[in-house]
Amino acid sequence: MPWYAWLILVVAIGSIVGGLMMLRDTANKVELTDEERKRVAQRNAEMDAKEAQDR
Repeated sequence: MPWYAWLILVVAIGSIVGGLMMLRDTANKVELTDEERKRVAQRNAEMDAKEAQDR
């Protein structure tokens, strides 16, 4: 494989890894209260029941 193919491959992999690392660093953790967690769990249970009923 010629040297420029290796260079393109290294640059492509480096940009992918760099993008993923930047995305990880800038991600914000969502803090939920206990009440919000209960509402989310209830909504998920309702949607699961609806999907099971639709099948």
